[in-house]
Amino acid sequence: MRGRSVKLSAARRLVGDLMRFSIIVPRVTVQRQMNIGALQRARASQPERPSWVVLFLKGYGLLSKETPEFRRAYVKLPRPQLYEYPGSVASVAHEREHEGERVVLLSTIKTPERRSISELSAMLQEARSRPVLEIREFKRALKIARLPAPLRRLLMWLSLNMGRQRSHRFGTFQLSVYSGLGAESLNPLTPLTTIFNYGPIGEDGSVTVRIHYDHRVMDGANVARALARFEEILNGEIADEVAGLSKGENPSIAAPEPSA
Repeated sequence: MRGRSVKLSAARRLVGDLMRFSIIVPRVTVQRQMNIGALQRARASQPERPSWVVLFLKGYGLLSKETPEFRRAYVKLPRPQLYEYPGSVASVAHEREHEGERVVLLSTIKTPERRSISELSAMLQEARSRPVLEIREFKRALKIARLPAPLRRLLMWLSLNMGRQRSHRFGTFQLSVYSGLGAESLNPLTPLTTIFNYGPIGEDGSVTVRIHYDHRVMDGANVARALARFEEILNGEIADEVAGLSKGENPSIAAPEPSA
C-alpha cells in the first residue's frame, strides 16, 4: 500500500527533542488513591468553580515548598550534582491549534504556591486562549524548533544541565493531564525531576494521583509520603482557599483543563 510523506512541523520536532532527553531519565512512578471530598465540596459550593488543574497546580506548589527534593534537579554542569531552587516553577502542557495542526506547547508559572487561585486561573486562561505567537514562551520554543537539529539539541542540553537556566527555560516540575477527556496517562515523559497527573475525579471525591520522579534525585518512600501530604494539602489549605472565594475573591473563572 502506498502512503504519503508528512513533513515534521516545528511543533513535532519540538516534541521529538523533548522525548529525546526525557527517555534517558531513570524515571519511577508512585501512585496513591486519594479522596479529595473536602475539596470537591468546597469547589461545588462556588457559583463559578475554579478548574481542577488550578487547584492541583497550587497544591503541588505548596507540596514542593515543604519538600526540598521536589525543588532539586540532577544537572551535569559544571559537574554532576543536585541543584536546589528556592521556589518552584510549574510547566503546564497545553494543546493548541497552530498552522492547521493540534500541537502541544508548554507554559511556565513561577512560584505557583505564592499565587492566588484567581491569578493562576487567569494565567492558564491566557495560555489557552491568546494567539500562539503572542505568547513569548510558545514563540521562542517554535523558533528554536526551526533550527538545525544539532544546534537546537545542543541548546536544549545546555539549558537542562545548567541549574539556573533549567528552571527558567523548562521549570522544576510538570503537570500534564487528560482527565477532562475522561482518560489518564500511565507513563508521561519529561526531562524534569517530577511530572504529576491525575485521573477522572469520582462523585465521591476519589481520584488516582501519580508522581513520576527522577530516581537520581529522590527515592520512592519520600514520594509516597509526599503523596499522603499532597492529599492533606488539597483537603486542607486548598479547600479552605476555595471556600473563601465566595467571601470576596472571584476565581476569574475556570481555565479549561489542559490536556497533553
